[in-house]
Amino acid sequence: MQAANTWEQVDRYISEQLLPDDAVLEEVLAANRKAGLPPIEVTPNQGQLLNLWARMQRAERILEIGTLGGYSTIWLARALPVGGRLVTLELDPLHARTAQHNFALAELESKIELRVGPALEQLARMKEENAAPFDLIFIDADKPNNPGYLQWALHFSRPGTVIIGDNVIRDGEIVNGHSTDPRVQGVRQFYRMLAAEPRISATAIQTVGSKGYDGFMLGIVNG
Repeated sequence: MQAANTWEQVDRYISEQLLPDDAVLEEVLAANRKAGLPPIEVTPNQGQLLNLWARMQRAERILEIGTLGGYSTIWLARALPVGGRLVTLELDPLHARTAQHNFALAELESKIELRVGPALEQLARMKEENAAPFDLIFIDADKPNNPGYLQWALHFSRPGTVIIGDNVIRDGEIVNGHSTDPRVQGVRQFYRMLAAEPRISATAIQTVGSKGYDGFMLGIVNG
């Protein structure tokens, strides 16, 4: 408990020191709570990390699998240049309506395409539509389907595309091969696929903070 309190205090300190006050993002979080969405968004300092990764990548096209209320979407979309585009996929209609409201609040509607429905179905439809490759892909949806999301992420990549996966540590449970949690097993399969896939070079970083003990996978598609 003491460690968790320290993690939260450090998160708050980092945000206070390095992130300017942002009334829009505060309103986004308030709208998510009002709509009854689960409080599982990335933290502000993690949102800034996503934004920096997108800017370092000079991403012009971003794919996000898992929108929730659009908090991480806004961080990513703010990194886009003029003419940039972000496609985000959300299963739950309530979450999607809340996210669309938040995109308007952030004045980013022109940069974001929100597609509603099962992500695997939306991704297959995007293939039929001949969607162009993306520069950065953020996977943050239901973990049992992570293996399928990785396959589609590779399909919609080009050499140099950055692929990021969230929640890949799960309080350390990823080392438990006997876990009966389908989320843990989905992430373990995700790792096995990454290890066997020659098209991508990847690593994972462990994180601690106000949302607990977890981490990100970071990979780049090889040329």
